Amino acid sequence: PRHDPDTLLQNHITAGKLSTLFDDSGDPVTDRYMTQIHYSRIVSLQKAAFAKFPDLHEFSLANVASVDAREALLKHFGPLSQEKLRSIASYLNLVPPLDKAEVEDWFRFDRDFLLELLVSRHERRASQLQALNEMPLYPTEDIIWNENIVPSEYFSGEGCLALPKLNLQFLTLHDYLLRNFNLFRLESTYEIRQDIEDAVSRLSPWKAEDGGIFYGGWARMAQPIINFAVVEVAKPNIGEKRPSRVRADVTVNLSVRNEIKAEWENLRKHDVCFLITVRPTSPIGTKYNHREQFIPQVGLTYVRGCEIEGMLDQSGRVIEEGPEPKPQLPGEKRTFRVWLDCNQYCTDMDLASHGKEDVYETFNILMRRKPKENNFKAVLETIRELMNTECVVPEWLHDIILGYGDPGAAHYSRMPNEIETMDFNDTFLNLDHLRASFPEHEIRVQTDDPKKLVPPFRLTFSEVLSKKRDSAGSDGLRSSKVITVQPHVIPSRGPYLFNEPKKNAIPFTPTQVEAIRAGMQPGLTLVVGPPGTGKTDVAVQIISNLYHNFPAQRTLIVTHSNQALNQLFEKIMQLDIDERHLLRLGHGEEALETEKDFSRYGRVNYVLAKRLDLLMEVQRLQDSLDVAGDVAYTCETAGHFFLYQILARWERFLSRVRPPTGKIVPVKTIKDEFPFHRFFDDAPKPLFKCQSYEEDMEIAEGCFRYIEKIFTQLEEFRAFELLRSGLDRSKYLLVKEAKVIAMTCTHAALKRRELVDLGFKYDNILMEEAAQILEIETFIPLLLQNPEDGFSRLKRWIMIGDHHQLPPVIKNMAFQKYSNMEQSLFTRIVRLGVPTVDLDGQGRARPSICNLYKWRYKRLGNLAHVENWPEYRVANPGFWFDFQLTNVEDFNGVGESEPSPYFYQNLAEAEYCVAVFMYMRLIGYPADKISILTTYNGQKHLIRDVINIRCATNPLIGRPHKVTTVDKYQGQQNDYILLSLVRTKAVGHLRDVRRLVVAMSRARLGLYIFARVSLFKNCFELTPAFSQLMARPLKLHIIPQETFPTQRPNNCAPQGAPQEVGDMPQMAAFVYEFYIQKVQAMKSAFYGAQKVWQRPGVHKAVIPEHFVSHHPGADDDTDSEEEQERIKNDLKQEQEEVTPEEDQQKTLDVIEGSEET
Repeated sequence: PRHDPDTLLQNHITAGKLSTLFDDSGDPVTDRYMTQIHYSRIVSLQKAAFAKFPDLHEFSLANVASVDAREALLKHFGPLSQEKLRSIASYLNLVPPLDKAEVEDWFRFDRDFLLELLVSRHERRASQLQALNEMPLYPTEDIIWNENIVPSEYFSGEGCLALPKLNLQFLTLHDYLLRNFNLFRLESTYEIRQDIEDAVSRLSPWKAEDGGIFYGGWARMAQPIINFAVVEVAKPNIGEKRPSRVRADVTVNLSVRNEIKAEWENLRKHDVCFLITVRPTSPIGTKYNHREQFIPQVGLTYVRGCEIEGMLDQSGRVIEEGPEPKPQLPGEKRTFRVWLDCNQYCTDMDLASHGKEDVYETFNILMRRKPKENNFKAVLETIRELMNTECVVPEWLHDIILGYGDPGAAHYSRMPNEIETMDFNDTFLNLDHLRASFPEHEIRVQTDDPKKLVPPFRLTFSEVLSKKRDSAGSDGLRSSKVITVQPHVIPSRGPYLFNEPKKNAIPFTPTQVEAIRAGMQPGLTLVVGPPGTGKTDVAVQIISNLYHNFPAQRTLIVTHSNQALNQLFEKIMQLDIDERHLLRLGHGEEALETEKDFSRYGRVNYVLAKRLDLLMEVQRLQDSLDVAGDVAYTCETAGHFFLYQILARWERFLSRVRPPTGKIVPVKTIKDEFPFHRFFDDAPKPLFKCQSYEEDMEIAEGCFRYIEKIFTQLEEFRAFELLRSGLDRSKYLLVKEAKVIAMTCTHAALKRRELVDLGFKYDNILMEEAAQILEIETFIPLLLQNPEDGFSRLKRWIMIGDHHQLPPVIKNMAFQKYSNMEQSLFTRIVRLGVPTVDLDGQGRARPSICNLYKWRYKRLGNLAHVENWPEYRVANPGFWFDFQLTNVEDFNGVGESEPSPYFYQNLAEAEYCVAVFMYMRLIGYPADKISILTTYNGQKHLIRDVINIRCATNPLIGRPHKVTTVDKYQGQQNDYILLSLVRTKAVGHLRDVRRLVVAMSRARLGLYIFARVSLFKNCFELTPAFSQLMARPLKLHIIPQETFPTQRPNNCAPQGAPQEVGDMPQMAAFVYEFYIQKVQAMKSAFYGAQKVWQRPGVHKAVIPEHFVSHHPGADDDTDSEEEQERIKNDLKQEQEEVTPEEDQQKTLDVIEGSEET
């Protein structure tokens, strides 16, 4: 049954058994405490049996471990009569005695009840942790397709499910982890089910005439298994039943395209794959039907998970991962060594020994998954590991994470170790900027010299000093808000131009400065950043200021996506942070748009290359001083050279220019006595100006700092001479050298054990996109280090996000809505009332477009540049308005269509969007400045199909920058957005205001929306935006005579009347005629277009051949990085194959074809 009430009740009871128990004090009950209770109960039973019941002497004298199992208790108490059982139970006060039986008549006294009462009270129960530790982490066929455990259909919100929920508060950290563990496991299982159904159905397994299996299709993610063999079953560890390790070899035949073969060969260590057994009953040629049940059609029998150890080479050894290229293997057969789940293997072998089939003799399909979605096992292992260890969360954070206590307790102003004086480095551009940044404070400057009033500034806050003077804090809070500003000069780093520190050029707003100040102070900082408010700039400035204020501290950066991490890193590199202290962990560093490699091995190579460069500088320094010997051979010899030669010369120089007697020496003495003239021959001349003693002395000290830094760095790099392997060097880099370490939340969850074992330490965490990260994936980065003396060394936790935009993607509606799994930790903490810093100046969109979503925020204004910069001051050429809602009626009597469940399409809107895109291209808009967005996966696929038919191969038009869903486009932006809302019968999931905010805030200069106005205007949630959209005409107004770019100011109405477009067919016809005119006008230069122009509406809605998720943020197609990369490579190969002459001829042929049309 799909939802059997009895099974649901049973699941509820099981879930109840596993919930955390409390005693009267409210403290969490430990395993030790429960064990003591169990022993005290059974010992009291043994004592009672010994004293009163001679029949049970054997039981009373036995050791506890031999009699506390259910079977042993039944063996001893089963033969006893009802009277004897009742007398034992009454003696233990479990039931009323005989003389009170008439008064208390609500008890059962039948034999079965009494026996169960005694056994269940005294049996040894497996602890919750023990049950978790023995649980296989890979789902099997029994769980994957069990509707009572993993609901699959669209969840309406009605009815009851046996699922844990994520609320605002949790009992203990154990309860918090357990709920997240169960939900994460079930959500992963749901995704695995989708992947298995998709891959196996593509293979089309049929029953061959000889009874074997014939595969009628092929799948990118699955291959038939040629051979499977278990090669190692290691002995169990002490105290365990399961084997400590089970390994197997899986052989597949990769007779597929080279890029797919490469994907299989590049399976990384710890990637999870699935071993599947199918026994199809359908004859050859049977077509797979997605509307029918999956298991009977393909005959799926077993599913087991495994983890890749590596691919085997020709000699049968695992090919190790590393910087060295992998060997090329001949032929198409590839064998992978995999680890099997030890718990599952133990269970399966027990069943096989009792006459069941040996599962491991039957596998015939190996399935892999996309790396981005395949981290579930590592995350589950991490959560389970955290439940087995004592989680030490900082004391100031513990209650807030559980949802108790004062929400503002961790704000920096309430922290006992608030810092009164901090160096804001290059945060402020000048003193006026500083004054504007603290409008409620009185600014006092410690110098009268206007030449010295330049950044960097050191700020002292009087209210913090007052609080520290008055421990009660009441007078301190009422004290005047005074900031004392002390300008200071960064000591010269050397005479060269590249020694000048990089400086921030962003004029931060007062709220951004408050966010930076909060991030520099100890405690919890929440920054709410609406679209375009400079969240990344604030994050980067916080990191830079922490780096300079606390050089001994290490900062961990965590983001949701590789894209956000790369954007953050590219900005960090523009600030004054030494790149030897930067490290990027994970597999996303390949996408960094920089020549430098910030991965672990990239940084090791950088250090080794830098070491050689520095030793060459030491050699140059040695030559300039005419010192004999080979001092530039190693870091160690260079250190001796510095100590005995450089430092000695410098001290001699200081004794002559700063005599101990205090005698004033002539300015010329500095130049004459300076010992390193020859070394600095290549510096800008003159080195010393001989005008001022202080100026020349500062230059001399700057030169010495430059030399000293060479040797300081070499001393740091000395470990790389002692450590020989790349792995050891990369570990040293991670643990000792790097000061700013960046990774995604997924990587943190995957590598927690490895980082903890290495002794990884950090003091600050900064999280970007915090509202898009799952609750548990936000929590794990807090625990990537071992506590010191029982305390966490974490000092700051900065979370930057926007809970008014879309939450984490949860594909299963039941987990998303019923279990509230889409709630991020950021959103929960904001809902609890923790103080936030709300950024209030947006610099992305035109003010008119910003008005469509600014109502959702407390106070969102516009930065000056969105009104002053030239691109914002000119109008959108070819359009009467900078944003417009266009009403799209049914086409041929059809509005929205649903060829398969939740696969919504609207052909009229798709054609309209593409027609407007073609119009924009024809009047000169660059294709990469236009993106087409929609709210449904079905419509996304339809728009792409229409583009492919209409204009993708047309050299005059081409493709837009992206065609994707609103959900997938979160965090990105473009100048012009065309948005299709698809639905015509019900509002659908645009009713979620967070999706509306994301949709309206992607455009910088132009937003054109295509929708059924009569439907959306009545939706209460959308009224603030749609009331503004409907104030303008609902038919598209265009100005075809304008071209891109235009000089027309945005605030001036165009001359003449606009051309009003009645409906989609009219727009399509107009674009066709307009196109022909353009082609004829360009005939002398070009000649090309499509041979045949199809009428709009010819393209039919297509039923997807395979499963497409109904969640618009979950469809994994060309939005994935690997797929995009593959398409880019294919296009590149095609372009390389065509010579320029052929390309020109092709274009001429195409234009001649369009004239014929």
